[in-house]
Amino acid sequence: MKIYEMSVLPNCQRVSLFLKEIGVEVARVEINVRQGDNLNSDYQRKSVNGKVPMLELDDGTTISESLAICSYFDESVKNDKALFGTGAKEKAQVEMWQRIVEFQGLQMVSFAFRHIKAIYQDRENCVAAWGEEAKQRAVSFLSQLNDRLAESEYIAGDRFTVADITAFVFFGMAHNAMEIPVEHHPYLLRWQQMIAARPAFQK
Repeated sequence: MKIYEMSVLPNCQRVSLFLKEIGVEVARVEINVRQGDNLNSDYQRKSVNGKVPMLELDDGTTISESLAICSYFDESVKNDKALFGTGAKEKAQVEMWQRIVEFQGLQMVSFAFRHIKAIYQDRENCVAAWGEEAKQRAVSFLSQLNDRLAESEYIAGDRFTVADITAFVFFGMAHNAMEIPVEHHPYLLRWQQMIAARPAFQK
């Protein structure tokens, strides 16, 4: 079993943090996406979408998409973290917040980075105006998260879940890669510092 990844990319970070939280180690194969390693015919044959991360099981089955990979390990490896929630209500809340954070936060800041920085302009049409719009949406979502964390200790409720992993990666990309100011979001900063202190999040 092994995971193909480019470790600095946000979706690869999501999988790595999830695995650290549940105490699972998996062999890694580094794929340089910026140099187009994921575009070669061998990788394309294995991958559904030609992206990273991708999990390859011992029987040759491959699983793409970061959340699908996390879900596989959550189901296949005995652990007491229940990062996708327990019971109908909590599972629904976790999935709701996970989707909100992914699509309104992480996806927007990823669009902003790709279209403003134009690092993949050799393989996609980069539109600077859309990048700026996506960046503003990410800025607005940081405010929404701050409001959420004013009333909730964690993103999806009163304990740590997969939604916090996605939100943490979003926060890092927004603040570090896109240099979006965060100092006026006290509840978000409190939460970020709390998550960063978890053992799985140590470098």
